[in-house]
Amino acid sequence: MLISQILSSLRCGNQLLNLSSPVVMSVLNVTPDSFYAPSRTANNLEKTLEKASQMALEGARIIDVGGMSSRPGATEISEAEEMDRIIPVIEILAKNLPSTVISADTYRSRVAEEAIKAGATMINDISGGSLDEALWDVVARHPVSYVIMHMRGKPENMQAMTDYQDVISDLLKYFVNKLRGLHRLGIRDVILDPGFGFSKKMEQNFQVIDQLNVFRMLGYPTMIGVSRKSSISQVTGRSAEETLDGTTALHMAALMKGASILRVHDVKPAIDAIAIYNKLHEAKIH
Repeated sequence: MLISQILSSLRCGNQLLNLSSPVVMSVLNVTPDSFYAPSRTANNLEKTLEKASQMALEGARIIDVGGMSSRPGATEISEAEEMDRIIPVIEILAKNLPSTVISADTYRSRVAEEAIKAGATMINDISGGSLDEALWDVVARHPVSYVIMHMRGKPENMQAMTDYQDVISDLLKYFVNKLRGLHRLGIRDVILDPGFGFSKKMEQNFQVIDQLNVFRMLGYPTMIGVSRKSSISQVTGRSAEETLDGTTALHMAALMKGASILRVHDVKPAIDAIAIYNKLHEAKIH
């Protein structure tokens, strides 16, 4: 049965994240190797805080701090290195941007635990709990929101795992099974991310966007991370640095299909897309 009422607010520490209107999650990569070079920051807390403050000023409600690239083919770094990269950043952001939700982009339980202690109030897990079974126990112990993404394997081999009977049906089954496990642990502040660009061919990525509204039946908000990804480059013939227009077009398509959170590299264009979407939605109601 289709659920028309989607969870409209999420517990993020001592604040509620209102999702009655779509919001922006801004990417803050504390890495030397993420696929989109301008998104990288590393080894300079002052400049990282300045960049994050600008993101918040432009309208980002969530800042997602990542210390390990998840681009196709990326290899793992050590747990210690991941923590060395992100924990000082989370601490300074939590102190200086108290009204902004700070998310930790990690699939490791120990990293998540330390990130929450440092001030993170959201965990963004590309593995859906499949790469570290203890991660869900960490989330269950704290008043944080949890992003569960769909991916097969690991970033280093995920693009060899793109065979589906039906990609939308398979994703629905995946989320239903994962949500059962989360509910058993009392985790209900959940965001679903179908994993655009993860373990999917270009055609499958666009099928996910086109049928994104199907995931409404699960009753949870959806997040989409399409920003400057290679599927857009494949369609437009442009490099990642030249795909902002294509990204914005795909953001509007995702919003029209029910996306609640846009995970982006470029905040202002996404905020503008949401403003236009909201006006269209308002006109439809009237």
